[in-house]
Amino acid sequence: MIKNIVETITLHNGVEIPQLGFGVFKVENGSQTVESVKKALAVGYRSIDTAAIYKNEEGVGQAIKESGIPREELFITSKVWNTDQGYESTLQAYEASLERLGLDYLDLYLIHWPGQDKYIETWKALETLYKEGRVRAIGVSNFHIHHLEDLLANTDIKPVVNQIELHPRLSQLEIREFCKKHEIKVEAWGPLGQGHLLDEPTINHLAKKHNKSAAQVLIRWHLQHGTIAIPKSITPSRIESNAQVFDFELSLDEMNKIDALNLNERYGSNPDEVKF
Repeated sequence: MIKNIVETITLHNGVEIPQLGFGVFKVENGSQTVESVKKALAVGYRSIDTAAIYKNEEGVGQAIKESGIPREELFITSKVWNTDQGYESTLQAYEASLERLGLDYLDLYLIHWPGQDKYIETWKALETLYKEGRVRAIGVSNFHIHHLEDLLANTDIKPVVNQIELHPRLSQLEIREFCKKHEIKVEAWGPLGQGHLLDEPTINHLAKKHNKSAAQVLIRWHLQHGTIAIPKSITPSRIESNAQVFDFELSLDEMNKIDALNLNERYGSNPDEVKF
């Protein structure tokens, strides 16, 4: 169990990733992204998760530059979008993301969604980038078990990460167990249930008990399960409080009570039904 925000866990290829990162999904490009990321970096976050489709890579890059933090102390993730899937188009999409970010390399590059029929070809482009030393680690996002089985059977390098919608209402136990068996780390997007769980009675009871916010209890639940979490916020006070989760611990009974909230309820799209 990590003890502070800069502490890392090790991916199966030996690369270290902070277990608690900062996400920028739906953060508007420009000053909103720049100020949010700069605040996150000032608070102590060192992992920033973006994507081409978020259309805020430029803002992330500007914040990194203005922060003055050495590049090697940061862990930057981006993702290839569905319309860029395919071998050559993925290589081009990677270069475009680097240019928008103003960086020479990414720490982690993900296939954003499995899509329909190109993710094997797309993955082989990611393998090329990795073998050439252009990216430190490669992974996937929103992959079900059958997608992962297909990928593992038809490619050379297994993903280091599967980033999925994960929160107490959608515990994804089967995927988590599959990933654990194959040494693939699980990373939670929407770790707070996109805000839907902030009023949940059990979470708020535990928050009151520990003198913490509901968001802090949810983040702590993820960390104690060994999940990589990337909460997002554009509110400075919440960016800061979301990082203050290392001075309390949920008991086994409390973890079990949160686990029991699962309803297999998604707030995002089902990867098997994605049409975009």
